[in-house]
Amino acid sequence: MKKVVSSIRIISAVVAGLAAANAHAAGFQIMEQNASGLGNAYAGSGAIAENASTIYYNPAGMTRLQGVNVSGGLTAIRPSFKFDNEGSRVPGATGPNGGDAGSWAVVPNAYMSWELTPSWYLGLGVGAPFGLMTEYEDGNWTGRYHSKKFEIKTVNVNPSIAYKVNDRLSLGAGVNWMYLDAEFSRAVPAMGPVGYMGDLDATVKLKGDGWGWNLGAQYQVTPETRIGLSYRSKVKIDPDGSTKLTNQSVPAPIPARSVNAATSVELPDTAIFSVVHDLNSKWQLLADVSWTGWSSIKSLDIDNGPLGQDSLDLRFRDTWRVALGANYRLNQQWTLKSGLAWDQSPVDSDTYRPTSLPDNNRYWVSVGAQYNVNDRTTVDVGYTHLFLKNTSINNDTDPTKGTVRGNYDSNANLIGVQVSHRF
Repeated sequence: MKKVVSSIRIISAVVAGLAAANAHAAGFQIMEQNASGLGNAYAGSGAIAENASTIYYNPAGMTRLQGVNVSGGLTAIRPSFKFDNEGSRVPGATGPNGGDAGSWAVVPNAYMSWELTPSWYLGLGVGAPFGLMTEYEDGNWTGRYHSKKFEIKTVNVNPSIAYKVNDRLSLGAGVNWMYLDAEFSRAVPAMGPVGYMGDLDATVKLKGDGWGWNLGAQYQVTPETRIGLSYRSKVKIDPDGSTKLTNQSVPAPIPARSVNAATSVELPDTAIFSVVHDLNSKWQLLADVSWTGWSSIKSLDIDNGPLGQDSLDLRFRDTWRVALGANYRLNQQWTLKSGLAWDQSPVDSDTYRPTSLPDNNRYWVSVGAQYNVNDRTTVDVGYTHLFLKNTSINNDTDPTKGTVRGNYDSNANLIGVQVSHRF
């Protein structure tokens, strides 16, 4: 019991650190809820259940873990978004291209599973399933009226339970409490009797939380083949906070002003179907098909009270992701991992592609390795490069913000490490 209490304390300590986790993934979803799956591009995520991080991908997988298991890791993510202006028209003067809007982010995770009986299992997972930060290096860049900085941070706490129905079928379920912290900054043109006078800065900061749930099932089709199916519900959050309006470049003295702000967002639901097949004693094959209901987010409408409403027209679509992976057991200590994936973006139109999320479809190419320190402890490392095709933008959805027209050169690199131990 002392070991269990100590593990819970370790997981609880991670919660405080997660508030700083933010990164860019497809849309602003973060697949990297462990680093052990990174080397496989998260193929087989809902069926493999090789450590306690299965709590996130499929809680039914806990029935494959004997005793008390803990797993924790870090994934460092470096996206790159470089804009090239091609005929933008904005209220004020066009400016520089904004440099690289991407930056390093670190996403931690922590999990614990506990075998109560041979049939019943409990678990707790802590992660950051959604996150984003784009920040343009020059506040006077051409698209400043659309966005200068956009940051979303989340923390998800996921207590779970699993039941082993028989030697083939296991079921799992969990509840999710999610905390969201967001900041959005953009320039606002100040218009006077003679026209454009300069720029004001509007920065909104919002916080809120909400509840959701998740279900999962695993079935051992044959001794060599296992399938997994899992679903995570939508999470509705109504964050509130304040918007601060300050003078950026208007010659006339304009006092700062702060007003209450609020919005509402329904974070998408997800479904995963996974397969793991042991080809022989050396080779293991993995596959994943996942769906995300991004159409729950059509726009982001921020109510700024007396300053009016600021809207971001997104019109997201539902998306699919397909991943294939393979593991090769080199010897008793080492397993080599690889994976490929195609990841669809919820943004499917140049017109509705926001400068705060210049997203596009991407391909994952992943490699990794697992080292068995002993029969109770494993260490995983993984690396992924995301290839994004040239991304065009022609956003003219709000006449007061002007038109941002051009192209983004984007990519991302991910590197992670995961340590898992069974007591």
